[in-house]
Amino acid sequence: MKVVKFGGSSLSSGEQLEKVLKIVLSDSARKIVVVSAPGKRYSDDIKVTDLLISLAQCHLTGENADELFQTVVERYKGIAEELQLSDQIIETIKEDLENLLKADKSRPDRFIDAIKASGEDNNAKLIAAYFQHQGVDAQYVNPKDAGLFVSDEPGHAQVLPESYEQLYKLRERDGILIFPGFFGYTKGGDVLTFSRSGSDITGSILANGIKADLYENFTDVDAVYSVNPNIVENPREIKELTYREMRELSYAGFSVFHDEALIPAFRAGIPVNIKNTNNPSAPGTRVVNERENSNGPVIGIASDKGFCSIYISKYLMNREIGFGRKLLEILEDYGLSYEHIPSGIDDVTLILRQGQIDSETEKQILSQIKHDLNADEVRVEHNLSLIMVVGEGMRHNVGTTARAAKALADTGVNIEMINQGSSEVSMMFGIKEVDETRAVQALYHEFFVPVTV
Repeated sequence: MKVVKFGGSSLSSGEQLEKVLKIVLSDSARKIVVVSAPGKRYSDDIKVTDLLISLAQCHLTGENADELFQTVVERYKGIAEELQLSDQIIETIKEDLENLLKADKSRPDRFIDAIKASGEDNNAKLIAAYFQHQGVDAQYVNPKDAGLFVSDEPGHAQVLPESYEQLYKLRERDGILIFPGFFGYTKGGDVLTFSRSGSDITGSILANGIKADLYENFTDVDAVYSVNPNIVENPREIKELTYREMRELSYAGFSVFHDEALIPAFRAGIPVNIKNTNNPSAPGTRVVNERENSNGPVIGIASDKGFCSIYISKYLMNREIGFGRKLLEILEDYGLSYEHIPSGIDDVTLILRQGQIDSETEKQILSQIKHDLNADEVRVEHNLSLIMVVGEGMRHNVGTTARAAKALADTGVNIEMINQGSSEVSMMFGIKEVDETRAVQALYHEFFVPVTV
């Protein structure tokens, strides 16, 4: 039995849904279909989820949102008309959205979550109606009825462990099950969403819950690439990588998967196959627990911008008990999370996403660190990019760090910081944002382009 998930670009039009139907029917093991909200039809298009967020915000501020409402309904209507479905499904979607917009607005975060989630929920209803229209034994499944319960954290909900036992019962249902991604229900009955791109998370949860043999994730690319194709032309495809490698790459900017998405499938040991809706015969990329490291030390290179560093220096820091705890308590007081903490005997650097901090808060933090920790020096550096070089094979190869550092040096990129995880599956380089593109290109050339004699 397989769980198969389709992203927004695969569900953006009637033509795309026809491809989805063929894919699902071509394999009888594809029992559960997890769907996103309709995505972009072309590059300048707006995703339905983004339209819904704007719609919810307009209702919260009392602005006129009639045009936005109509735009959302028209997106579903256009798909339904392409597929020659009856007007009944659009009336159902329209009525559902109208009722949601009339709901309690005293808790804005919950109101927005409910409106956001309707993108997936109503698309699942439409897709189930299309499958049935084509004579397929299919049914829409509401996450509450299926037992998908989540923590009470709007916008960042986590699945409750007890859900898995309930979800296993989906195996007993007849036909193909169309399940909306992105959200679940609290025990109090509120609709709350996972993090953005959360439909991938839903698919992973269901794969774990029903003990699937495989979780197939259909998107709009043939495979995961070893580097961003917008930076390197025609990069090498990755045939197979481990969960740990995918997690490291997703964190650092790989857009194929949300970095939380694979955790439920990973815990259940279920392999994931990333495939292309527009080219379903392509083998795609498999994500597995373990693989043979026959490709060399590096499987992929990822980069992400928008970071800053706070450097703290204090003589004999290494002998001061509680220094690290006090430093992290200051971050906690300001509600900040950190990404990395490279350190020496007399200094430590905090790497943070700089979008968390405005200029005034930054001044307060620097002043408090200087005062509370009696630091000799505290300074901040903005506009950094992090580059992750990832590969299970790095554990068994000597000199990978030296090769990476030399490649960056040869192209004139200064390394602001370097950090290697204790798992030895990844190394992180901090550089200036302006150097990101040529740094990634230099690293790709070092590890993936054969040397010509």
